[in-house]
Amino acid sequence: MLRDITKERSALVFIEFQQEWLADDGILQQRLIKDREPFRAAVENGARIIASARANGWTVVHAGLDLSADPGYLLFNGGHDVLGLRQAIPRAGTWQDKGAGRAAPFAPLDGEFVVAGRSGASVLKNSTLDPFLRNRRIDTLFLMGFATHVCVESSLREAHDMGYNAYLVEDACAAFERAQHEHVRKHVVHHFGAETDTAELTAFMEG
Repeated sequence: MLRDITKERSALVFIEFQQEWLADDGILQQRLIKDREPFRAAVENGARIIASARANGWTVVHAGLDLSADPGYLLFNGGHDVLGLRQAIPRAGTWQDKGAGRAAPFAPLDGEFVVAGRSGASVLKNSTLDPFLRNRRIDTLFLMGFATHVCVESSLREAHDMGYNAYLVEDACAAFERAQHEHVRKHVVHHFGAETDTAELTAFMEG
């Protein structure tokens, strides 16, 4: 149940609603998404939420990843002598140009904050998101996006450790497989935040 939350001290954080995931020819869309029904539902619910947020004056944050200005992936040492996503991203050639792009309704509008400088799985890692939130006196985050068990979970954990109250909007997130998503819901969320869904959140914003 949402309570003791104000519009002025909250932000809706849209994590990687970008073409790598959303376009039919997106590299991550093609290679990683196995359970497509919950993924499509998450995109549709994200669209409902961003429309409601815009209509009701809530803070919208676009927390993606764009490495177009670093074609050699120097940030990640070109994928050499590193592990995990720092190796996988350069090998896959993701988050460059078209893949990093955004399409309506997730293209940023004037007055919406676009996160820059991110260097990790968490959208808070070395990025401009934390100073933006603190300068706005925002302490409550609603997290949505992809993938639930990777960047969304990493962001949830880091938000907790940095002192934010974070909600996973569970039906506006998706993982590669449904079981991965449900694992985060069952075993992770309650340690680091709480959960809500599209119906509850939009009703609260519009109430």
